[in-house]
Amino acid sequence: MFVISHYAWAVTMQALWAYVANCSHSKYWIMVYKYDYLVIGSGIAGMSFALKVAETGRVALICKTTLEEANTFLAQGGVASVTNTLVDNFEKHIRDTMIAGDWLSDPAAVEKVVREAPSQIKQLISWGVDFDKNEKGEFDLHREGGHSEFRILHHKDNTGAEIQDSLIKALKYHPNIDVFENRFAVEICTQHHLGKVVTRRTPDITCYGAYILNCATGEVDTFLSKVTLMATGGIGAVYRNTTNPLVATGDGIAMVYRAKGTVKDMEFVQFHPTALYHPGDRPAFLITEAMRGYGAVLRTRDGKEFMQKYDPRLSLAPRDIVARAIDNEMKTRGDDFVYLDVTHKDAEETKEHFPNIYQKCLSLGIDITKDYIPVAPAAHYLCGGIKVDTNACSSIQRLYAVGECSCTGLHGGNRLASNSLIEAVVYADAAAKHSMANIEHYTYREDIPEWDDHGTQHPEEMVLITQSAKEVGEIMSTYVGIVRSDLRLKRAWNRLDILYEETEALFKTSKVSRDICELRNIINVGYLIMRQAMERKESRGLHYTIDYPPVKRDIKGF
Repeated sequence: MFVISHYAWAVTMQALWAYVANCSHSKYWIMVYKYDYLVIGSGIAGMSFALKVAETGRVALICKTTLEEANTFLAQGGVASVTNTLVDNFEKHIRDTMIAGDWLSDPAAVEKVVREAPSQIKQLISWGVDFDKNEKGEFDLHREGGHSEFRILHHKDNTGAEIQDSLIKALKYHPNIDVFENRFAVEICTQHHLGKVVTRRTPDITCYGAYILNCATGEVDTFLSKVTLMATGGIGAVYRNTTNPLVATGDGIAMVYRAKGTVKDMEFVQFHPTALYHPGDRPAFLITEAMRGYGAVLRTRDGKEFMQKYDPRLSLAPRDIVARAIDNEMKTRGDDFVYLDVTHKDAEETKEHFPNIYQKCLSLGIDITKDYIPVAPAAHYLCGGIKVDTNACSSIQRLYAVGECSCTGLHGGNRLASNSLIEAVVYADAAAKHSMANIEHYTYREDIPEWDDHGTQHPEEMVLITQSAKEVGEIMSTYVGIVRSDLRLKRAWNRLDILYEETEALFKTSKVSRDICELRNIINVGYLIMRQAMERKESRGLHYTIDYPPVKRDIKGF
């Protein structure tokens, strides 16, 4: 085993792997890397944290595939922040967030994100993010479902890509950040790996780094760190239909859960109401919420509007209401989709505002300036995750969590549109400040053993993994989707339990691979969603069950 203690060797050793991979004795080249900060995940949360802490120490940033492949890259709508103070204010944004979250949001988290949003917008701009402006030089603000004012900053209809590209440029030229692409985090390192018994009641569970699979060589390296940040994104791939990239398998949440960390609010899975309906596409192409804010209208396949039956805000109602309305129309009518109609808007203006959507639909023979857009709900965003405090600290010491894999309390029962990107940078900033203030008190744990990589992998095992992954998607979409019941959840539990036992047996006898790890993770995440859905004996926010009719609440949430 080699121990890399001199940071300048890190990049050199990555290049050396090309040779090592072809050596019959590559098992002797298992690495131990040491970094001040270990960042697992390369979306807006992980990259913004890395850029800030890199001023005080060395950073390893772990990418499951490449820097570009993250949920951030696919975010179309924009970033919510109070910027036009002539008509908008913090109190309005706070109120909109609490209402959308069905009054389950943590007021402290809401207050923090809303009030710190403008300063983080300035930070994004300083990193090169270019938000659209109008002819007066002011931000060209959009309005989306659930927002009482125009407060969504955007870059055309590909805001996430603009942010991702800007942060990547800043990241690649930072001398203190080493990027490790095509690496997969298998488990975080805790006392458990030192032979100690760790339970959910153990008060001092501590993270010392992580075991990271080198996908090129098949070897599992040890990354020791003083601070670890989990920024692994969402869980969309747990479902059959999703707008998420297929790397969104809930890895961080599953790892923290297995390490006995606290995971919360997993029952609140947001289904985006308007994913482009095109059978066979996985992930589904997202039709941004901003299009409904722009004036698009939902219609059934015979061209009739229907949102008036469900909410006085019509097509601008929050996503959970719109998704359930579409789901109900599809089920009662026996249709596979509904329509989104933007044909009444100015054609050139539509093409200017939504160029990527226009081109994507046009490639399928749909001219959105003349034709209705077929849409259907798809799994989109998780409001729960690894529970953290206002400093982004998890229940495991020296382990922070930010972005979609975390549960800050901001979203409550349902995320308000475009609140997620700003939450990610606000909490990444909090994690950076807290970790930099405390890192001098931390040391490396030198006695973490190397990964025990026994087992063999046969070609036929891949068939078992792929088939099981498909089964998970079918189970979750059929029984744990937009509308649930006790019977459906119990049936899903029984089906998933069989897959869990089969997969754990396979994992113990197989050489570790990304495929088997992802399968374990989506099963763990599916279990958490089901268990916490069973525990919530009410319809609230995104958790809607026919066994517990929703209670109407007044404007104060009572």
